[in-house]
Amino acid sequence: NNLCARVQALVADAFGLPPEQIPADLAFGDIPEWDSLGHMEVILRLEEQFGAEVSTDTIAELTDIQAICEYLKGKE
Repeated sequence: NNLCARVQALVADAFGLPPEQIPADLAFGDIPEWDSLGHMEVILRLEEQFGAEVSTDTIAELTDIQAICEYLKGKE
């Protein structure tokens, strides 16, 4: 899925990692970079790149790449 590939690239960029190190099933806490600070960086970039405003409640739900993809699909 193209959207999920964009999310993976965004997450890789947020953490300063090569995209091939970001599997489609990556989740919060799977890698040291994806801690609470890293999570906020991902959310900020999502808002910038996809123009999606992410509510505080939603931030807590978007803890893996699949959840982020599903969320963005609902916004398209």
